[in-house]
Amino acid sequence: MSSDRSQLPHQPATAVQAGGQLNLFERYLTLWVALCIVAGILLGRFFPTVAVTLDAMSLYQVSIPIAVCLFFMMYPIMVKIDFGQAKRAAQMPKPVLLTLVVNWLIKPLTMVAFSQIFLGWLFRDWLQTTELIRGVPVALADAYIAGTILLGIAPCTAMVLMWGYLSFSNQGHTLVMVAINSLAMLFLYAPLGRWLLAANNLSVPWETIVLSVLVYVGLPLLAGAISRTWILRNKGKTWFDQVFLKYLSPLSVIALLTTLVLLFAFKGELIVRNPLHILLIAVPLFLQTNFIFLITYVAAQKLGMVYEDAAPAALIGASNHFEVAIATAITLFGLNSGAALATVVGVLIEVPLMLMLVEFCKRTAFWFPRDPEKATLRDPRCLSKL
Repeated sequence: MSSDRSQLPHQPATAVQAGGQLNLFERYLTLWVALCIVAGILLGRFFPTVAVTLDAMSLYQVSIPIAVCLFFMMYPIMVKIDFGQAKRAAQMPKPVLLTLVVNWLIKPLTMVAFSQIFLGWLFRDWLQTTELIRGVPVALADAYIAGTILLGIAPCTAMVLMWGYLSFSNQGHTLVMVAINSLAMLFLYAPLGRWLLAANNLSVPWETIVLSVLVYVGLPLLAGAISRTWILRNKGKTWFDQVFLKYLSPLSVIALLTTLVLLFAFKGELIVRNPLHILLIAVPLFLQTNFIFLITYVAAQKLGMVYEDAAPAALIGASNHFEVAIATAITLFGLNSGAALATVVGVLIEVPLMLMLVEFCKRTAFWFPRDPEKATLRDPRCLSKL
């Protein structure tokens, strides 16, 4: 940590309320998503020619407008990552190893289990519908399961930095975890997705998943790394942080919301006919998020981690990278597929649920050893409130 942090214990305590540091778009993301659902449904109902227009602007069955939106959804996230800090993980690898094990060995399997139990078994009688995927009829329940799988194997690499800040975590190590999981996603997301989808009777061509990951993760990552390097070299870090990111940050959410309007313009009829589907999909996602958080948090405590490392490790495991999941679902199954709809439900519950878990972290910090040198705020009175 920088030397100026040494002055913090002598400053007045600052209470950071969950959500208080989020910008306007992020703070009310659930509300914006709800409004986009309504706008999309109305758009599809009163302007059905939008579907024809969108199809006319496609290349190899990929909508050009959607592709542009998805790129700008990912780029602001990637440009914030300083991959040069990944070398710091070698000095204290335990939190990083924990997140890698949870994200890539445990979380995908538990997501399949929760989805199969609820969507494939308990709720299947309420999902007696089929849809066409590449000309083949697929049960709607299986399409929803595919969407939850794509969501479950995409660890969060963006807003987890905010969750870490709000929970008084070690931001330096959080950034390292984000960087390494982003790199792992480039190599593991495609083969893991193909294997799990094939195991659930939804065989997807290997090339399609690889292409979707490269386009929606690799390309924004490359663009972010190049532009970040150029800006820091020519404009400086102050301009990058205070000017560039200030105007860039809302772009990702705007692109996401634009995508959702188009998505629900095509899924609106299904939602109007079956509003219960949203709730049914949310059940396994809600249980999965809390379960993964709990086992990661407990594992961190048993491994003797300090709170400032344990909290972000659990939060990054619990949260999902819904941008990647939405992008992949749209690429694999189409804009108006049940799989794409299932990934969107993740957006609906992500922000309020993660803010709840942040508050839980702060209230249970006494379970762990403390390392004030790593905390975002080091004032003893502030730490005592944790």
